[in-house]
Amino acid sequence: MALKELVEIDELNEVWETSVEKPVLLFKQSTTCPISADAFDEFNTFLAKNEAEYAAFYVKVRESRPVSNQIEEELGIRHQSPQIFLVKDKEMLWNASHTEITVDSIQEALQNA
Repeated sequence: MALKELVEIDELNEVWETSVEKPVLLFKQSTTCPISADAFDEFNTFLAKNEAEYAAFYVKVRESRPVSNQIEEELGIRHQSPQIFLVKDKEMLWNASHTEITVDSIQEALQNA
């Protein structure tokens, strides 16, 4: 599964449009936080072990602050880092943050989507 970094606000349109075709996992991370690094490792481990029909994107919140802010605005969920969203049909179905982001929690969210 290819993981795509979002760096421009207009790239978010791809996330929303892709979510009409298949579930999308959208991860927000801080590159300076150890908890974020651990959660990103969990996310990447999940991606490596699962070949399901979904798309995966991530945002580095400090480097791409406008994108991070736009996600917060469009999904209506207060920013945290790390943070993960499951989006389907342009709607958020699930989100988690910090130590709640695990291989198992992501798998369970996708199974319930």
